[in-house]
Amino acid sequence: MTTEAAVTASPVLAEDERATLAALVSELERLPGSQFRAVPGPAAEAERRAEELGAQELVQRARLLRISVMLREGRSAEGGRAVHQILAWARENRNEYLLARAHRELAIFYRQVGDVSGALTHAVQCVAHLPEDVPPGVRARHLQSLAVALDESGSAAEADRRFREALDIATAIRDDELTLFILNNMAYTAYENEDEPAARALIEHMREVQADGSRPFSANELDTIARVEIMGGRFAAVEETLHAVLDAEQSTVLGNEGDAIAMCLLTLAEARRRAGRYEAAQEALDAALGMSDERELAAVRAQIREEQAALYAATGRHLEAYEEHRAFHAEATALHSAQREARARALQAVFEAAEARRATEHFREMAHRDPLTGLHNRRYVNERLPELLREAASRRSPVSLALVDLDHFKRINDTLSHDTGDTVLQHVAKLLQEAAGGPAVAARMGGEEFLLVFPGVGEVEATERCERLRLRIRAHAWEPITGTVPVTTSIGVITTPEGVGTPSGLLSQADRRLYAAKRGGRDRVVAVAD
Repeated sequence: MTTEAAVTASPVLAEDERATLAALVSELERLPGSQFRAVPGPAAEAERRAEELGAQELVQRARLLRISVMLREGRSAEGGRAVHQILAWARENRNEYLLARAHRELAIFYRQVGDVSGALTHAVQCVAHLPEDVPPGVRARHLQSLAVALDESGSAAEADRRFREALDIATAIRDDELTLFILNNMAYTAYENEDEPAARALIEHMREVQADGSRPFSANELDTIARVEIMGGRFAAVEETLHAVLDAEQSTVLGNEGDAIAMCLLTLAEARRRAGRYEAAQEALDAALGMSDERELAAVRAQIREEQAALYAATGRHLEAYEEHRAFHAEATALHSAQREARARALQAVFEAAEARRATEHFREMAHRDPLTGLHNRRYVNERLPELLREAASRRSPVSLALVDLDHFKRINDTLSHDTGDTVLQHVAKLLQEAAGGPAVAARMGGEEFLLVFPGVGEVEATERCERLRLRIRAHAWEPITGTVPVTTSIGVITTPEGVGTPSGLLSQADRRLYAAKRGGRDRVVAVAD
């Protein structure tokens, strides 16, 4: 293979690898919640490969997958800080899909730290920013997050509407795991609201879905079913529902959350106590306590003490019930205090990270701005232009560049003053900013030379925009600034139809066309090579 052929093939190979990597990241994003522990390894590898390819969007998506696992493992402070960084990148790059996903993870974070209002704010945004073409399963999960946040903020009717939207999608795509996940949340919400008929109807729906599929109920789902059975006093049904949890050899019960099986045992203890089976209730409580101590489940342990007090009272051991209740109260108070402190630390960590990021972004922005005109500078162009070309190449969309140079600018500095020249540059910069608009970039490359970059704009439209800019600059009200000295521009335009090319190569071609405009008499746009 010749050197020229190798250069031609390299972008194709890179593009193929990028497409393969994007498919892998999308697959990880669609994994069911029960498989979240399988995500970190592949996500870290995807992030590393994306960094090597310079695929920043894939870097951020892979990183967000790892952050999602952090939050589900209870690492709130670390996860919250990291999500805010993803959110900042998504905002800066106007990436709606990443904005939606980052807002969803922040809704989870703020729910974990007890900020119901913050959780709802981000849950609303996670649906609002979701593009229309996302996979239906992703949309259903976002709607589910919004439904939970609405319910916890007191908007039960609106929450139910969102739950049912998510449920309709999950049912339509025949995703049994997602369907069960949504139904379980709806049933537990009905249980908490003491709406037994609604809860029972949802449980029956869960049983139908589970019977048609191949996955057994998880420990969380079994606990919800058992609690609804307790509502109707069907204690034998609770025993039957939770039987699999009692079998130490039973490997089909999934406890995706660390406390799920312990909570099932606690529910079983309550059902047995209310059925008058006190010794059996104590057995379940002892098993729950042993698991709580082993796994350091402080919140479950406090609830076990409360149930133990109720069991003592039911058997007439009132002094022990009193002492146990006091112990429950002490543990619950200590737990709430520890939780408040942990939440405060998590929020403070996120706040400090956000403040530090804002300061960093401020100084970074200053470093990328020309102090006289406020336009981006050459340093910014050197960083941003390669990214824009890569993004265009991945979408096979055009990018146009225009070098803009003021004609006879030295005459203004020499015959009027450098202050007048600076004023002219500031006025031209404002006209360039207006001409840029949208995702276009306007930069001062140095002296009286400027650059416009138009992502997604072909040669004809770019030439028309530059022609309008040239006429606006010539017709601008210069007389109060330069008197009778005119201000005109020469512009060279180059377009890469599918983002192919290097920044230096494209700038060099634009520069040749700029000088063709100068040689042709100035005050003109040249977009065709000699």
